[in-house]
Amino acid sequence: MSQDFLLSLAQAVSKGLLTGMVYGLMALGLSVIFGVMRVVNFAHGEMMVVGMYLAWMAFDALQVPPTLSLPLVAVLFFVIGYLLQRTLIQPFITRPEHQQFLLLLAVGTLLANACLAIAGPDSRTIMLDSQFDSYELGPLVLDAVRVHAAVVAFAIAALLWLFFTRTRTGKSIRAAADNHMGALVVGLDVRRLYAITFGVGAACVGAAGALMITIIPVTPFLASEYTLLAFVIVIVGGLGSLSGALLGGLLIGVSEAVAGLLLQPSLKSMFSFGLLIVVLLLRPQGLLGRKEAR
Repeated sequence: MSQDFLLSLAQAVSKGLLTGMVYGLMALGLSVIFGVMRVVNFAHGEMMVVGMYLAWMAFDALQVPPTLSLPLVAVLFFVIGYLLQRTLIQPFITRPEHQQFLLLLAVGTLLANACLAIAGPDSRTIMLDSQFDSYELGPLVLDAVRVHAAVVAFAIAALLWLFFTRTRTGKSIRAAADNHMGALVVGLDVRRLYAITFGVGAACVGAAGALMITIIPVTPFLASEYTLLAFVIVIVGGLGSLSGALLGGLLIGVSEAVAGLLLQPSLKSMFSFGLLIVVLLLRPQGLLGRKEAR
């Protein structure tokens, strides 16, 4: 292999790692919700797109860059996620999985069509000064917006880890996830903890959307693609595993970038699904997933 090809490959891998960090943050929301509540959020991609649109609207109307509007988007998503779980999803917790699927599919359809009705089918993008900047790391040239997005995504993931391991509420959520009946016996408000969990998962995907709008334009038709992508990531990394979601996001980001280099960008999903098939064959519980049933 020539030196130019190796440099191009290294450039693609670095680009994929940076984008994959944002993918990982998106998948964290799905993994948190499933890991605690055992509910699969089939509206995840639609929530991602709504986050992208909110960040775009803040920039378009008020010239607020996504990194500054991100905390507001995350808080708004947390509140909406909390209320959505308490009012709509909680009654379906104990119902069959196909009813949960239909409920969240309906929520996702409503969100996608609301975006289409409000913003139209055209792609929306933002123009930042940092989109023309780059960082040099030896022979590699890294896009500034991707670096910024990856750093913020990593910081949010670190805060989420601290929340679940250092705070009383986070430890209570983990206890409810490990032993639902035991949590009820010791007096934990499991319904409230579930609502907080869904709010945290929604905040993660909203923040990921605010970061992703700096990288690619948004259209309502991205919703189903992001839902499928989030499922691929969490299955590769391991359902319910936070570190697995980040690892899966990095692997999928790299696979897409390498596919764009070796083949065509339109064929990037082939690499992602190929990786998914390999993982399912060799390690069905995911790379960092737990083998035992919970």
